[in-house]
Order: sequence, then structure tokens, then C-alpha cells
Amino acid sequence: MEKQIINYETMLKVAKAISHSKDPEEIALMTVESIKTALNVKGCSLFLFNRKTNELELATSFGLSDEYLNKGPVSALHSIAQSLEDGPVGIYDVMDDPRIQYPKEAQKEGISSILSIPIVFGGSVMGAMRVYTSEPWEFTLDDVNFVQALAQIAGAAINMARYAKGLKSSIEVLKTLKEVQSHRTTRRTPYEGVPVSVSSGESLEQE
Repeated sequence: MEKQIINYETMLKVAKAISHSKDPEEIALMTVESIKTALNVKGCSLFLFNRKTNELELATSFGLSDEYLNKGPVSALHSIAQSLEDGPVGIYDVMDDPRIQYPKEAQKEGISSILSIPIVFGGSVMGAMRVYTSEPWEFTLDDVNFVQALAQIAGAAINMARYAKGLKSSIEVLKTLKEVQSHRTTRRTPYEGVPVSVSSGESLEQE
């Protein structure tokens, strides 16, 4: 797969749109669609961390099948847990990495590589952004920085929307996202048709 350097003008436009939205559903959907389109990858998902169950609960996703999304609970302790503790983690081969919780399901979905980025707000992990590719991908620093920037902006915007709606926790935001999955393949962000430019950067060192 050809590596690409992100068009940062596009990133700034998307970030501005996200930061001005007060709707958690729109923020989450816009973020995952924009990342998928800009990187030209298979899919992207945004999860929120439920501290009571130690699970990553799906807020929204774009590009992945319902079968894969419904594969089972995503454990924060077993599904690329290192990314929630230490920062971004790139998985080059989902079938040859013990950090993957559902390797067979990932293979069936046609996923080869995964990038997991923690979403942090106020010093606490509130969730994770995950990028899925259909071909083996050594994620570059440009890839990581782009996803990380949008993940943090989305996290802050979702948190602000949470307070605006009088919600007590990030997980309650999930209650406002019930319609996201049904619109996943039809709705589009304002910047979905404005992706990327050229060539590769330095590869993210796998941990």
C-alpha cells in the first residue's frame, strides 16, 4: 500500500468543523469518516471507555461490517491494552500479534493492520480511536500524528458536548449515538472528498 502524507490543510478544516459541533453523534461520525477518507483505509472506529466493565464500547464506526462490529465485547485489558497505557500502538499483522483480542474475526473481515490511539481528556483515558487497513501497513509518524490530533480534538469536543447536554459521564454519550450505525454508510462529512497528498514518512516503531 502506498504511504501518503496527510494534507494538513484538510486536517485543520476537519478539526475546525469538529470543534464547532455541539452534537456528540455528529462529532463521532465526522471524525471516523474523515480519518477513513483521508488515509484511504478500510475503516475507523471510535470507542468510549467504560470503567465499570473495563470495556471499550463502540460509539461509532465507518467502513466495517455489522458482523465484525458485533463480534463480542472489546476488553480494555485484552484488546491492544498497551495503547491505553502507553500511547499509540501499530499492529502490522493481526494474525501474528497476541495483543489482538479477535484475530480470526479480523482476518474474516479482511483486516490486516490496526492502529490504536488513546483518546485522553483531562489526564484520563476516555476511549480509543482505531484505524483498520485491508493491506499490511507500517503506520508512519504522519499517519499517527494525524489520527492522534483528530482523536484528541474529538475527545475534547465530545466531553464539552457531554456537559452541554447535562450528561454525567462519557458512556452516557453512547445513548445519543443510537442512530449512528444506521446512517454509517449514507451520511458524509463536509470534507470527505478532500483527502491527501504523497509519499511516505518515517515508520512508527512497533512495540
